[in-house]
Amino acid sequence: MQTFLQAVILGVLTGGLYALMASGLTLVFGIMRVINVAQGAFVILAAYLSYSLFGRLGLDPFLSILLLMPAMFVAGVLTQLLFVRSLRGPHASEMSLLVTWALALGIEGLLSVLYQTNYRSTITGYADSSWRVLGYHFSEVRVFAFGMSALILTLLYLLLSRTEFGRTVRATVQNRVSAQLLGVNVDKVSAFGFGISVATATAAGAVFGMITPFFPGSHYDLISRLLSIIVLGGLGSLGGAVIAALFMGVAEAVFAAEISPTWSSFTFFIVLIAILLLRPQGLFGTNERGAL
Repeated sequence: MQTFLQAVILGVLTGGLYALMASGLTLVFGIMRVINVAQGAFVILAAYLSYSLFGRLGLDPFLSILLLMPAMFVAGVLTQLLFVRSLRGPHASEMSLLVTWALALGIEGLLSVLYQTNYRSTITGYADSSWRVLGYHFSEVRVFAFGMSALILTLLYLLLSRTEFGRTVRATVQNRVSAQLLGVNVDKVSAFGFGISVATATAAGAVFGMITPFFPGSHYDLISRLLSIIVLGGLGSLGGAVIAALFMGVAEAVFAAEISPTWSSFTFFIVLIAILLLRPQGLFGTNERGAL
């Protein structure tokens, strides 16, 4: 039982970081119907940038978020304007797969040239430290990462629910054409939404390198997990993505502890197949476009 509960603790803490990564992915899909398969590549890019800032300047990865998020938000906006904005019409979702996949491969290639293909890891003074509470271990890095993820997700929720920009986002998600007729600048909303998506991926990636060793091709495994999460939670449902990420984090950790760590990542695909067969719209999705 202790092994099971320890795995649950680990899964919840890891799931919080997955939730932050997946939040931007489901946000972009809700606004633009764009499936951004480059989200994992943006996470890995941020991991390398954080790794470099720590190695050369001694800047703590959590502090590097304050520098990287604004810069990558701008990069995300420019990416949307240059590569994604022109995708319109009934086949926009399918085309977005090709465009963002090409973008992911471009990021991978650039990182391979700059950093080679060796595994890297950001090792801080507290990377291997943990607290012991009632006989259970709580990794300091994972606890800090979970707290950071919870804070950013809370701010994202407040942005979407309490601000004028959030109302325009929800209107665009509900019906893009109607929102445009009511005076909403959907192109601006789309660009800013994509920028926010990249910024959240950056925040997660900045600390991802302290938890998991990474190399330029790590985004393949990562995006498969994130896509499983947003399908499970319901495409376009931010709350569903958060709950699904926590659930999948726990499922993976329990599978690794109780059955086999080698096959633990396969839990994502088992759940994905089950959901597609039993409830294709996901746990919190609907058959039509809905609010975030």
